[in-house]
Amino acid sequence: MKHSDLLRKGRVSLKNHFYSITLVAHKRENKFVSLAVNRLITKEMRAIEVQKTAQTIAFVIMPNHIHWLIQLGEKQTLCEVVKSFKGRCSKSIRDNTNIKQLWQRNYYDHLIRDEEDLINNARYIIANPLRANIVKSVALYPYWDCIYLNERK
Repeated sequence: MKHSDLLRKGRVSLKNHFYSITLVAHKRENKFVSLAVNRLITKEMRAIEVQKTAQTIAFVIMPNHIHWLIQLGEKQTLCEVVKSFKGRCSKSIRDNTNIKQLWQRNYYDHLIRDEEDLINNARYIIANPLRANIVKSVALYPYWDCIYLNERK
């Protein structure tokens, strides 16, 4: 069994549960650095929401990978949502740029256990550009979003 295939071992897909997903660019190349490419990616995230297959909680598009926190809907499995998202992004980006191969074969996922885990994962995702020393403030990084920004106490 290839090392990357071990990612699928024990993978579960529970409807309406939360998942943190990491998708990596082909050969870990910096494919997600332009506004045009990242707009196409966020457009496909929104399309997944419109189809009600998953709801985005938080995401960050880093230069060579994406962290995406979602609540899975009832229509598709996690594998089907990720496959659809990756396929649609690949086609859209291939049609609009000179990028031919976008993704590594597999993805990493983490089933969120409870509300504390959900909040910690959202914070981890949002702070990723800080930990990577890309920016000194999250406010300076343009390729992220989180639904918790809109909540009022």
